[in-house]
Amino acid sequence: MSLFNPTVAWITLRGLLGRRRFLLLFPLPALLLVLTVVTRDLTDAWATPVLHGLGLSVVLPLAALITGTSVLGSEIDDGTVVHVLAKPLPRREIVLSKFVVAFAVTVVTAAVPLAVAGAIGGGVRLAAGLLAGASVGAFAYCALFVALGIVTRRAVAAGLLYVLVWEGLLGNLLTGTHVLSVQQYALTIADRIAASDALTARLSLGVAAAMSGVLAVAGLACAIDRLKAFSLTGETG
Repeated sequence: MSLFNPTVAWITLRGLLGRRRFLLLFPLPALLLVLTVVTRDLTDAWATPVLHGLGLSVVLPLAALITGTSVLGSEIDDGTVVHVLAKPLPRREIVLSKFVVAFAVTVVTAAVPLAVAGAIGGGVRLAAGLLAGASVGAFAYCALFVALGIVTRRAVAAGLLYVLVWEGLLGNLLTGTHVLSVQQYALTIADRIAASDALTARLSLGVAAAMSGVLAVAGLACAIDRLKAFSLTGETG
Protein backbone atom coordinates (compact mmCIF):
# COMPACT_ATOMS: atom_id res chain seq x y z
CA MET A 1 0.00 0.00 0.00
CA SER A 2 1.61 3.22 -1.18
CA LEU A 3 1.21 6.34 0.94
CA PHE A 4 3.51 8.68 -0.97
CA ASN A 5 3.71 9.47 -4.66
CA PRO A 6 6.90 11.29 -5.78
CA THR A 7 5.27 12.51 -9.00
CA VAL A 8 2.35 14.11 -7.15
CA ALA A 9 4.80 15.61 -4.65
CA TRP A 10 6.98 17.08 -7.41
CA ILE A 11 4.00 18.55 -9.26
CA THR A 12 2.74 20.01 -5.99
CA LEU A 13 6.11 21.55 -5.13
CA ARG A 14 6.48 23.03 -8.61
CA GLY A 15 2.98 24.48 -8.43
CA LEU A 16 3.59 25.89 -4.96
CA LEU A 17 6.82 27.58 -6.03
CA GLY A 18 5.01 29.14 -8.96
CA ARG A 19 2.32 30.84 -6.90
CA ARG A 20 2.64 34.45 -5.81
CA ARG A 21 1.70 33.70 -2.24
CA PHE A 22 4.86 31.58 -1.94
CA LEU A 23 6.85 34.85 -1.88
CA LEU A 24 5.11 35.70 1.41
CA LEU A 25 7.10 32.94 3.11
CA PHE A 26 10.39 34.84 3.11
CA PRO A 27 9.96 38.32 4.70
CA LEU A 28 9.00 37.12 8.20
CA PRO A 29 11.85 34.58 8.62
CA ALA A 30 14.25 37.27 7.40
CA LEU A 31 12.81 39.73 9.95
CA LEU A 32 13.17 37.07 12.65
CA LEU A 33 16.88 36.65 11.94
CA VAL A 34 17.49 40.39 11.70
CA LEU A 35 15.75 41.05 15.02
CA THR A 36 17.72 38.24 16.64
CA VAL A 37 21.04 39.75 15.58
CA VAL A 38 20.02 43.30 16.53
CA THR A 39 18.20 42.74 19.82
CA ARG A 40 20.45 40.12 21.43
CA ASP A 41 23.09 42.82 22.03
CA LEU A 42 20.60 45.46 23.17
CA THR A 43 18.67 43.64 25.88
CA ASP A 44 18.80 40.43 27.87
CA ALA A 45 15.06 40.01 27.42
CA TRP A 46 15.20 39.71 23.62
CA ALA A 47 14.49 35.99 23.33
CA THR A 48 10.90 35.76 24.54
CA PRO A 49 9.39 38.41 22.24
CA VAL A 50 11.52 37.41 19.25
CA LEU A 51 11.61 33.61 19.44
CA HIS A 52 8.22 33.04 21.03
CA GLY A 53 6.28 36.21 20.22
CA LEU A 54 7.38 36.35 16.58
CA GLY A 55 8.87 32.97 15.70
CA LEU A 56 6.53 30.39 17.21
CA SER A 57 3.45 32.63 17.31
CA VAL A 58 3.64 34.26 13.87
CA VAL A 59 6.30 32.89 11.51
CA LEU A 60 5.52 29.20 12.08
CA PRO A 61 1.70 29.27 11.82
CA LEU A 62 1.67 31.68 8.86
CA ALA A 63 4.20 29.59 6.92
CA ALA A 64 2.10 26.48 7.57
CA LEU A 65 -1.09 28.34 6.66
CA ILE A 66 0.31 29.54 3.33
CA THR A 67 1.68 26.16 2.31
CA GLY A 68 -1.01 23.95 3.84
CA THR A 69 -3.93 25.78 2.22
CA SER A 70 -2.12 26.05 -1.12
CA VAL A 71 -1.18 22.44 -1.85
CA LEU A 72 -4.82 21.40 -2.41
CA GLY A 73 -7.00 24.39 -1.65
CA SER A 74 -5.58 26.55 -4.43
CA GLU A 75 -5.90 23.70 -6.92
CA ILE A 76 -9.54 23.27 -5.95
CA ASP A 77 -10.16 26.99 -6.34
CA ASP A 78 -8.65 27.23 -9.84
CA GLY A 79 -9.91 23.85 -11.02
CA THR A 80 -6.51 22.26 -11.67
CA VAL A 81 -7.23 19.59 -9.06
CA VAL A 82 -9.17 17.67 -11.73
CA HIS A 83 -5.88 16.70 -13.39
CA VAL A 84 -4.81 14.92 -10.22
CA LEU A 85 -8.22 13.41 -9.50
CA ALA A 86 -8.38 12.00 -13.03
CA LYS A 87 -5.40 9.76 -12.29
CA PRO A 88 -6.05 6.28 -10.85
CA LEU A 89 -4.54 7.15 -7.48
CA PRO A 90 -5.97 6.52 -4.01
CA ARG A 91 -7.14 9.74 -2.40
CA ARG A 92 -4.99 9.04 0.66
CA GLU A 93 -1.90 8.93 -1.56
CA ILE A 94 -2.75 12.32 -3.06
CA VAL A 95 -3.44 13.95 0.31
CA LEU A 96 -0.38 12.49 2.06
CA SER A 97 1.95 13.38 -0.82
CA LYS A 98 0.75 16.97 -0.77
CA PHE A 99 0.93 17.08 3.01
CA VAL A 100 4.58 15.97 2.93
CA VAL A 101 5.37 18.85 0.56
CA ALA A 102 3.58 21.37 2.80
CA PHE A 103 5.36 20.03 5.87
CA ALA A 104 8.80 20.05 4.25
CA VAL A 105 8.42 23.60 2.93
CA THR A 106 7.18 24.81 6.33
CA VAL A 107 10.16 23.22 8.09
CA VAL A 108 12.58 24.89 5.66
CA THR A 109 10.93 28.32 5.81
CA ALA A 110 10.00 28.44 9.51
CA ALA A 111 11.59 25.73 11.67
CA VAL A 112 15.08 26.10 10.22
CA PRO A 113 15.15 29.93 10.56
CA LEU A 114 13.95 29.53 14.15
CA ALA A 115 16.78 27.09 14.83
CA VAL A 116 19.29 29.48 13.29
CA ALA A 117 17.93 32.33 15.43
CA GLY A 118 18.23 30.10 18.49
CA ALA A 119 21.80 29.20 17.63
CA ILE A 120 22.72 32.86 17.13
CA GLY A 121 21.17 34.02 20.35
CA GLY A 122 21.35 31.08 22.72
CA GLY A 123 23.47 28.23 21.47
CA VAL A 124 23.06 24.68 20.23
CA ARG A 125 20.57 23.47 22.83
CA LEU A 126 18.15 26.33 22.21
CA ALA A 127 18.52 25.78 18.48
CA ALA A 128 17.75 22.06 18.84
CA GLY A 129 14.70 22.76 20.99
CA LEU A 130 13.29 25.29 18.55
CA LEU A 131 13.93 23.02 15.57
CA ALA A 132 12.17 20.09 17.25
CA GLY A 133 9.28 22.15 18.59
CA ALA A 134 8.71 24.03 15.35
CA SER A 135 8.89 20.80 13.31
CA VAL A 136 6.23 19.16 15.48
CA GLY A 137 4.17 22.33 15.23
CA ALA A 138 4.59 22.35 11.45
CA PHE A 139 3.39 18.73 11.31
CA ALA A 140 0.17 19.50 13.19
CA TYR A 141 -0.45 22.90 11.58
CA CYS A 142 0.00 21.57 8.03
CA ALA A 143 -2.38 18.66 8.62
CA LEU A 144 -4.98 21.09 9.97
CA PHE A 145 -4.56 23.61 7.15
CA VAL A 146 -4.50 20.99 4.37
CA ALA A 147 -7.89 19.84 5.69
CA LEU A 148 -9.17 23.41 5.83
CA GLY A 149 -8.08 23.91 2.23
CA ILE A 150 -10.44 21.12 1.17
CA VAL A 151 -13.30 21.80 3.56
CA THR A 152 -13.76 25.49 2.81
CA ARG A 153 -12.90 27.98 0.10
CA ARG A 154 -12.15 30.49 2.87
CA ALA A 155 -9.38 28.36 4.34
CA VAL A 156 -6.94 31.24 4.81
CA ALA A 157 -9.52 33.28 6.71
CA ALA A 158 -10.49 30.28 8.85
CA GLY A 159 -6.83 29.55 9.54
CA LEU A 160 -6.18 33.14 10.55
CA LEU A 161 -9.13 33.03 12.94
CA TYR A 162 -7.67 29.94 14.57
CA VAL A 163 -4.17 31.43 14.85
CA LEU A 164 -5.13 34.98 15.85
CA VAL A 165 -8.30 34.47 17.88
CA TRP A 166 -8.07 30.96 19.34
CA GLU A 167 -4.32 30.75 19.88
CA GLY A 168 -3.55 34.45 20.18
CA LEU A 169 -6.43 36.18 21.98
CA LEU A 170 -8.22 33.37 23.80
CA GLY A 171 -4.96 31.50 24.41
CA ASN A 172 -3.77 34.36 26.58
CA LEU A 173 -7.05 34.68 28.46
CA LEU A 174 -8.38 31.16 28.93
CA THR A 175 -6.12 28.42 30.25
CA GLY A 176 -8.32 25.65 28.88
CA THR A 177 -7.58 26.60 25.27
CA HIS A 178 -3.93 25.56 25.61
CA VAL A 179 -4.71 21.89 25.15
CA LEU A 180 -6.09 22.63 21.66
CA SER A 181 -3.33 25.03 20.65
CA VAL A 182 -0.65 23.88 18.19
CA GLN A 183 1.46 26.84 19.24
CA GLN A 184 1.50 25.47 22.79
CA TYR A 185 2.53 22.03 21.54
CA ALA A 186 5.48 23.53 19.70
CA LEU A 187 6.39 25.75 22.65
CA THR A 188 6.23 22.87 25.12
CA ILE A 189 8.50 20.59 23.09
CA ALA A 190 10.96 23.42 22.43
CA ASP A 191 11.02 24.35 26.12
CA ARG A 192 11.56 20.79 27.36
CA ILE A 193 14.56 20.32 25.06
CA ALA A 194 16.07 23.79 25.33
CA ALA A 195 15.44 24.31 29.06
CA SER A 196 15.61 28.05 28.42
CA ASP A 197 14.09 30.90 30.43
CA ALA A 198 13.01 32.41 27.11
CA LEU A 199 10.41 29.68 26.61
CA THR A 200 7.68 28.97 29.15
CA ALA A 201 5.57 25.89 28.46
CA ARG A 202 2.04 25.53 29.80
CA LEU A 203 1.49 21.86 28.95
CA SER A 204 3.21 18.62 29.86
CA LEU A 205 5.45 17.02 27.24
CA GLY A 206 3.17 13.97 27.05
CA VAL A 207 0.06 16.05 26.38
CA ALA A 208 1.84 18.16 23.75
CA ALA A 209 3.19 15.14 21.88
CA ALA A 210 -0.06 13.18 22.08
CA MET A 211 -2.29 16.08 21.02
CA SER A 212 0.02 16.94 18.12
CA GLY A 213 -0.40 13.41 16.82
CA VAL A 214 -4.15 13.33 17.40
CA LEU A 215 -4.70 16.66 15.62
CA ALA A 216 -2.48 15.67 12.69
CA VAL A 217 -4.20 12.30 12.21
CA ALA A 218 -7.66 13.87 12.52
CA GLY A 219 -6.81 16.59 10.02
CA LEU A 220 -5.40 14.18 7.45
CA ALA A 221 -8.28 11.73 7.91
CA CYS A 222 -10.74 14.59 7.34
CA ALA A 223 -8.85 15.73 4.23
CA ILE A 224 -8.80 12.21 2.75
CA ASP A 225 -12.49 11.66 3.46
CA ARG A 226 -13.42 15.03 1.99
CA LEU A 227 -11.36 14.50 -1.15
CA LYS A 228 -13.11 11.18 -1.76
CA ALA A 229 -16.33 13.15 -2.19
CA PHE A 230 -14.92 15.26 -5.01
CA SER A 231 -15.99 14.55 -8.57
CA LEU A 232 -13.83 15.31 -11.61
CA THR A 233 -15.43 18.75 -11.79
CA GLY A 234 -13.75 19.61 -8.52
CA GLU A 235 -17.04 19.80 -6.66
CA THR A 236 -18.15 17.65 -3.77
CA GLY A 237 -20.69 15.02 -4.50
